Amino acid sequence: MTVPEPAATRRGGRWIDEWDPEDEEFWRTKGERIARRNLLFSIVSEHIGFSIWTLWSVLVLFMGPEYGIDAAGKFFLVSMATLVGAVVRVPYTFAVARFGGRNWTVVSASLLLLPTAAAFAVMEPGTSYTTFMLVAILTGVGGGNFASSMTNINSFFPLRKKGWALGLNAGGGNIGVPVIQLVGLLVIATAGEGEPRVLLAVYTPLIVLAACLAWRHMDNLAPVTNDTGAARESVRDGHTWIMSFLYVGTFGSFIGYSFAFGLVLQNQFDRTPLQAASITFIGPLLGSLIRPVGGYWADRYGGAKITLYTFAGMAAATGVVIAASSAESLPVFLVGFIGLFVLSGLGNGSTYKMIPGIYRAKALAKGLTGEEAAAWGRRLSGAAIGLIGAVGALGGLGINLAFRQSFLSTGSGTGAFASFLVFYAACFAVTWAVYLRGQDRSAGGAGGAAGSDGRTAEPAAYAGV
Repeated sequence: MTVPEPAATRRGGRWIDEWDPEDEEFWRTKGERIARRNLLFSIVSEHIGFSIWTLWSVLVLFMGPEYGIDAAGKFFLVSMATLVGAVVRVPYTFAVARFGGRNWTVVSASLLLLPTAAAFAVMEPGTSYTTFMLVAILTGVGGGNFASSMTNINSFFPLRKKGWALGLNAGGGNIGVPVIQLVGLLVIATAGEGEPRVLLAVYTPLIVLAACLAWRHMDNLAPVTNDTGAARESVRDGHTWIMSFLYVGTFGSFIGYSFAFGLVLQNQFDRTPLQAASITFIGPLLGSLIRPVGGYWADRYGGAKITLYTFAGMAAATGVVIAASSAESLPVFLVGFIGLFVLSGLGNGSTYKMIPGIYRAKALAKGLTGEEAAAWGRRLSGAAIGLIGAVGALGGLGINLAFRQSFLSTGSGTGAFASFLVFYAACFAVTWAVYLRGQDRSAGGAGGAAGSDGRTAEPAAYAGV
């Protein structure tokens, strides 16, 4: 198999007409170089997308009493950004095959100028809450960048490298959260709490740069097409919804806590905007940096095992946070909360690695072998990734709404953390029951990988996914 150099083809632009990363000779001679280049510039674009998506986690720190918005109102603002970011992940997933990974990366990066310019125009006291809400909704487009980026990079890499590649891609994107929080801290410390437009002015040229780099250095894969049959099949498959549930627990926690951390510190521990901003970035930073490690460990030890241990750790860390909240101990609270970020980052990497592995295991259970099994697994996992990412991101909405209700009811986030503890226990139980429990399941069960002859894979068969 030969792959043309990325140059003008029959479709115009930078299209690659043949792509087979599972062919080791092709991967060694051409594929790896091309895939790594696309991964690099995908990370750049996704990084900026995450920064803009979580823009309001920083802007609310600039909104002092003169804005007339209470804690519940601020939690609702960031909730709307989370909601839209989750919803747009579905169309963004299909856009890659429709327009090409490189082409859509350019478009999606350019769209980030809309919420940035809108925020620049309205960010001042006296602006109506409705206007702020509409601008916060616009920032949701940044959340869609993750889905299209992950779908695109998933197609470039062989199965044996997906955990590492997807973890690195997602981790590099996730780190856009602490970076914009660090920039916000710098602005507050130097220009003051009344200058949010400085932050927006910093990011405008970065958005343009990300779009230009994608245009210059990335490629489109012609073999990647939208498979509506695979999409319908993945929607009907129980594993898609089980993994969506688990991804709510990992990525939903990461993005929800990223939006909420500063507000919790301000409202539960009376931190000033500068004090909150000086701490807020630490959790998202560590959670982002650790995500590729979660993918690497999943490649080596099995995603299901790493995910199981992650949820056990998240439940324990939540217990620490609840105890610290009751004792009003900020240092212990920070240890527990930052631990939640780190563990959610590990789980982000391991859960995403599980997706292609699960569908590969299902293909083998159907009696498929070799390239036929790999192709079937790629087809279903590619269709499922966008939906799982969208549903998982809704966990961030749930977290911020839970905090809003908890602060409205009790003036503290303790009630919200108690509900999160129950949820992590449920995620632990589901991971063990579906992917690690070593006994046969009846045909047709949600966790079974039913074959064409009616056979069902044992849950233990998924331990290596």
